[in-house]
Formats: sequence, structure tokens, C-alpha cells
Amino acid sequence: MSEVDCPEPGTSRAEFHAMWRRQEPFWHGAFAVVWVSAVVVAVLDERGPHGLWPTLLLLLAIAVAYATLGVRGIQQLRGAGVAYQVIAWSLLLAIQLVDPGTESWMLFFILYPQMWAMLEVRSAAVGTLLTLVTFGAVRFWQSGFDSEALGAILISSVISLGISMALGIFINRIVDEAQSRAETIDELRATQARLAAVERDRGVQDERERISREIHDTLAQGFTSVVTLSRAAESALARGDADTARERLALIERTAVDNLAEARLIVAELTPGHLQSRTLVEAMQRLGAAVSSETGLHADVWVDGEPAPLGGVAEVVLLRTAQEALSNVRRHAAAARVDLALAYEPQRVVLTVTDDGRGFDPTADAHGFGLDGVRARAAQIGGAVGLTSAPGAGTTLRLEVPR
Repeated sequence: MSEVDCPEPGTSRAEFHAMWRRQEPFWHGAFAVVWVSAVVVAVLDERGPHGLWPTLLLLLAIAVAYATLGVRGIQQLRGAGVAYQVIAWSLLLAIQLVDPGTESWMLFFILYPQMWAMLEVRSAAVGTLLTLVTFGAVRFWQSGFDSEALGAILISSVISLGISMALGIFINRIVDEAQSRAETIDELRATQARLAAVERDRGVQDERERISREIHDTLAQGFTSVVTLSRAAESALARGDADTARERLALIERTAVDNLAEARLIVAELTPGHLQSRTLVEAMQRLGAAVSSETGLHADVWVDGEPAPLGGVAEVVLLRTAQEALSNVRRHAAAARVDLALAYEPQRVVLTVTDDGRGFDPTADAHGFGLDGVRARAAQIGGAVGLTSAPGAGTTLRLEVPR
């Protein structure tokens, strides 16, 4: 089998990453909207004990961290994503400490989705729980450990945890499905490549068998005729019969010309030379005449029904079958007569080749190379082959071809 050209490992995984990169504008836009909203709220909100500028500077630092590290984290660079998450949450915690009344907690709406997009599932889950506990503890401390505030903090933390976990699971499920789909696509491509290689090998084998059949059915038979005719010419010359010798030499020349044409057509994968510019019936009649003139065997061609074109492949199969049958009659049957009958029926065309030779037992010897070739050709077009023979009773070969 030939070498299989499988797709490069990770081909579809690369496509997955390309798809993920196409989502980057969404992440950048979402961060920009939430960050600008936090800045606007900070400006409009009441000033903390340290004034407005510390909060704005810390928000600006978060934006810088996103531009330098967060963008790379969105691109699935884990190290950059981890560094960005640590820095961003630390800066947000600093804002909470310097300005307890700020509404910068709205950055949760982008930082949590980013966390689940940038980190592995376990790391994101731990990070979510850790940040919620940390910020809840800071807010409880800033409330003076007020028990009433504790209830509100716990409720908001549980709600935030639930939303974050649900969002994280949703994001990771999408990512996992996309990655699984990418791996499946890679496997399918590899399978398709293997199947294509098998088909190529099968095509090569079929082509070898086709050429082998063509050579056997045409060239080999033609050369056999040349040998037979040359011996006949030699015998005629030995008897001093110049006219018969010239006739045999003319037949040798015609057979050689036909063989040369067949050889060229086999290479070019065209229709057989006997069918070039001829109908199937004309080709059969010429074939019968050639057999009669070459061997002295009485060959008749009979046509029943209205002849009609069948298409190149079907006509080639019928002609090659007739050639093979006549070759077998000439070499093995010791027959005096052979009949070729073409019956054009509404749904099929039937070729019958019958000789009056010695016959044989089909159950003992029905798998010669020529007959195997006939069966293979017929199978290619949905045809059927039948063989009837018996010792001393001649042989009949029948081929049915659908129209």
C-alpha cells in the first residue's frame, strides 16, 4: 500500500485556535465597555477618603495589565493569563481598600468570564472561590464586622459564585465541544486520507488488471494470429504456392497494423480499435471475417432486433468477450463452425458465441484467465456471464449486458 498522506497533527486544533481568535474583538469590546462604565461611575460617585485619583490610577493600571497580559491570555497563553488575573484582581482589591464606597465591583462582570476563558477549569474554580471569599472578608471588615452587613455580603457572594460558576461551566463546555469537534475533524480527515490511499491503490490494481486483460484479449491474440499466418505462409512457399503465401503475408500485415492500433489505444485508454469509426455490429462482422480468413473456421454473425448504440463501455465489453470467445475456440475447441449472435432486447443486449468443437467439463475447468477477464468486465457494468459446455458437445458462452 502506498504511503498515506494524513493531515498534519493539530490541523483542526489550529482551526479551533483561529476560531477563538476571531472571538477576541468581543472580549476586547466587553472589557472596554465594563472598564469605561467603572471609570464613569467612579467619577460620578462620592469621593473616597483618598480622593478620586487613586481609584482612577488603579483602574488605568487594570487597563494596562489587560493590554499587555490579558490580550495574550485571551489568545490561550496560559502564563500571561495567570499573570493578568493575579494583577487585575490585586488592583481591584486595592481599589476596594482605598475607596470602599466605589462601584468598581462591576468589573466582576468581565473579570470572572475572563478568568474562566484564560485558566483551566480547576484553576478558574479555585480563583473564583478565593476572590469571592477575599472580597467578602474585606467588605465585612470595612463594615465594622456588622452582622447585618454579613448577611448581605453572604447573599451577594453566593449569587456571584453561582453566576460565575454557571458562566464558567458554559464557557468551558463550549470550548470543550469545540476542541472535541476539532479532534473529530482531524480523525475524519485522517480516515479520509487513508481511504483515498486505499482507493488509489485499488485504482492502480484495477488499471493493472485492465491492461493485462487488454493485452491478453488483443495483443496476445493478434501475435498468435501472426505466428499462425507466418507458418501458413512458410508452408505455402514450401509448396511453391506464391498466391497463398502473398495472401497470408497480407493478413499478417493487416493483423500487425490492427495490433499496433490496439497497443496505442490501450495506452490512451480509448475504445478498441475495432470500434473506431464502426458500429458494434460492423466490428463483430469484421471480427468474424478475420477469424474465417485466418483459420479457415466458418464464423457467422447473426443480429436479432434493432441495433442501437449502447455506450462505449458496454460495447467494449461485448466486443472483448467475443474476441476472447473466438480466441478460445481457435486454440482449444478444434471446431469447424462458430456462430456469434447479438440479440437487441428492450432491457438488455445478449451476446451468444456457440461452437461445435470438442467441448469440456465447465465444473472442472471454468476459471481460465480469459473467462475470469470476461466475468470481471461484465461485473463492471452489471452484466452476467453464462457458460454451457460438455465433452464432445461444443461450447456456448452467453453474456447479458443491461441497456
